[in-house]
Amino acid sequence: MILDWTQGALAEGLRCYRAGEFFAAHEHWEAVWLHAPEPEKTLLQALIQLAAAFHHLRRHNLSGARSMLQAALKRLAPYPASFQGISVASLSDEIRQCLCEVYDQDASARLACPSIRISV
Repeated sequence: MILDWTQGALAEGLRCYRAGEFFAAHEHWEAVWLHAPEPEKTLLQALIQLAAAFHHLRRHNLSGARSMLQAALKRLAPYPASFQGISVASLSDEIRQCLCEVYDQDASARLACPSIRISV
């Protein structure tokens, strides 16, 4: 399966994520995830968990955010540096940084979400 980040639910989810609409991003990506085969399914699940982490942060649920960031990072670990147009290496690095910062309650209030870089 080829993931097309330029149209449909993937593109809309990416737009929502970049706009800080994390719950909506989660919903769009989940629609694709439900029918995706492996290894794309696990990649999408990591992105869904990343969006969920920032949704939790917005709701001041630090425990939920930490859990989702850790789960996303674990799911991304087996992938190469770039997969299905996603720069997995840079995304993983940014998630690690977020995870370190989310333990500081003051920092987590102003924490920027990791960039999902797409190469088409």
